[in-house]
Amino acid sequence: MSLHPILWTFRRCPYAIRARLAIASAGVTVELREILLRDKPQAFLETSVSATVPALRLDDRALDDSRDIMVWALEQNDPQRLLDMPNAGWELIDENDGPFKSALDHTKYASRYPDLDTAAERSKAADFLLGLDNRLKGQAALFGNRSTIADLGILPFVRQFANADRVWFDEQPWPDLIVWLDRFVRSHDFANVMTKYAPWSDGDPALWFGGK
Repeated sequence: MSLHPILWTFRRCPYAIRARLAIASAGVTVELREILLRDKPQAFLETSVSATVPALRLDDRALDDSRDIMVWALEQNDPQRLLDMPNAGWELIDENDGPFKSALDHTKYASRYPDLDTAAERSKAADFLLGLDNRLKGQAALFGNRSTIADLGILPFVRQFANADRVWFDEQPWPDLIVWLDRFVRSHDFANVMTKYAPWSDGDPALWFGGK
């Protein structure tokens, strides 16, 4: 039995990235277990009802949603006051997780959606990003000069979208969005949660993550 909560994760998944960002910010210690999405361990499947990462096994329950994991971590400790944001921040995360993520997937994985117009889907994603750019004018973060959980919750998805075609992304009229994204990907916080680990297997020594 682990001494700490067990976090099942996959390094490149944006949902898992934001969960790790919140855990690292909170400084809570978890046992990190990296998985391969094509070879999911049974112990992971017993934690995650949806069979998706991230998933967090606590003593009394399992959290199977990245937003729930972020909030859980920050409710333990929130030194950066990431939860201190207006309700509009939660609405922005909803939009990110819903329409924007759908348009992102339809653009990045266009071959999986042959019946959809890729250009139209990318335009839908761009509308959301232009809105973020407007918010960022004259400030460093979405709700001022201090990051909130909205920034942590959305940045990994903007990064994923940008990486699908970075040349095109950098040509778009969203300069403040580009600065915001580049500051994030060059930050120590991002580097800290993107360390590469071997996939977990039963019997491996525990790998601790997040504690300060």
